Amino acid sequence: MIPEGNSKANIDRFLGFQEDYDRYRPEAPVLVTTLLKNYLGAFPSLVVDIGCGTGLSTFLWEESAKAVIGIEPNSDMLGKALENLGLRNKDGVASNISFAQGYANNLNLTSDSVDIVTCSQSFHWMEPISTLNEIARVLRKGGVFAAYDCDWPLMLLPSIETRYKHLVAKADDILTRLLPPEDRAHKWSKEEHLSRIQASKDFSFSREIVFHNTEPCNAERYIGLTLSQGGIQTVMKLGIPDLEQDITEFQAAVEKYFNGRTMEVLINYRMRLGIK
Repeated sequence: MIPEGNSKANIDRFLGFQEDYDRYRPEAPVLVTTLLKNYLGAFPSLVVDIGCGTGLSTFLWEESAKAVIGIEPNSDMLGKALENLGLRNKDGVASNISFAQGYANNLNLTSDSVDIVTCSQSFHWMEPISTLNEIARVLRKGGVFAAYDCDWPLMLLPSIETRYKHLVAKADDILTRLLPPEDRAHKWSKEEHLSRIQASKDFSFSREIVFHNTEPCNAERYIGLTLSQGGIQTVMKLGIPDLEQDITEFQAAVEKYFNGRTMEVLINYRMRLGIK
């Protein structure tokens, strides 16, 4: 049973495309651990990564915390995270990382027990008031919460970025037109993450941090990352053909730009942080 305050449509949005998500989405940069450990002022005993997806933001902490728990409500994404954990541990070495199915506003964790809570590319899918209350409950005094996100699309060319934005917007319009409100995913504005952290009154300090990372990217990855966006995936899963021509034109433009090359692409991040 899904606890009150959680959206089934938001959770189900990510069913069935865990493979592409894991293959094409960026891994969280190591700088995240450096920043958050610095604000904590200690080596963390327990880090909890909420909305962890396939573990791209969870495995980051393997060498930077005594214990790490990834929490994910979606069964397909959680299954891929567990599969990835098994592959990493095939040599029989015990890991300090574990994964569990759970919900952001109903964590099965003891109060005042967590040093760092992170939400990577996920806080905008969570009901913010109840989620922040629950995060504040499980964080110890001086513990750190950080919600961080990439800027989409990744920087390339104005013409390609414009096509990307058109694809995402058109997918959202299609879903708004065809799906009843209860079946539509809802996301909260990322630009309001910091103000919501401040409004909660649960944090003694808060701020926004902007940083960047680079990752290798080719045409396949850039296209795959684009098609892994939730709205586009939902339209494709529903078998609605309205995006097919736009996707074909987008793919052609990206392939022409990369021309068989693999290049370093800049990824911008925005982190909204609160210290209890």
